[in-house]
Amino acid sequence: MKMERLHDLFLEELKDIYDAENRIVKALPKMAREAASEELSAAFEEHLSQTREHVARLTRVFEMLGESPDKKTCKAMVGLLEEGEEMMKEDAPESVKDAGLIAAAQKVEHYEMASYGCLRDWARLLDMNEAADILQETLDEEGETDKSLTEIAQALNVEAVDGEYEEEEEDVVDGGTEEISHRPGQRPAGVARRSAGGPSAPGRSQPKVKSRVR
Repeated sequence: MKMERLHDLFLEELKDIYDAENRIVKALPKMAREAASEELSAAFEEHLSQTREHVARLTRVFEMLGESPDKKTCKAMVGLLEEGEEMMKEDAPESVKDAGLIAAAQKVEHYEMASYGCLRDWARLLDMNEAADILQETLDEEGETDKSLTEIAQALNVEAVDGEYEEEEEDVVDGGTEEISHRPGQRPAGVARRSAGGPSAPGRSQPKVKSRVR
């Protein structure tokens, strides 16, 4: 397509991000399954629901332009998702793999944020204020997702330093109970695991690791 006006560029980039979002919809379920951390898996599932809504919003913008929703292969997203796919295939401890999945997901988020920011600005210049508001709504959600992933990463990256997750167990100490976090197989001397059923005191929150059958 020959681009002579900003309107033409806007339409082409709209097709690009429409393709990108559809690819992300297909990729997120597998990322959610591969994540060992329940918190990270839940974050991917939540973003999947949001991304489906993002696709619906883009369809509305196409309609405002009098165009049918159309895709233009987003080469950047193809490459970013391939990186994520490679990370899922790595022979690495779960904590390390989760850290890598977050990095891959945030690369995707940053690409989307850049795309939506440009599209929003162009929509305003083209006096498409309703479209600009729709694009801004999605941009805000992408930013929140990126922020959430950063917060999850701050906890999980600590575990990835040693290549394993810490276990959170409830232990009996001097007749009472408390939660003690320690490395797998490392139990403090003189401390016995508490039997199920008793009360427990709040302890430091650790990433929960899903139990799943590969």
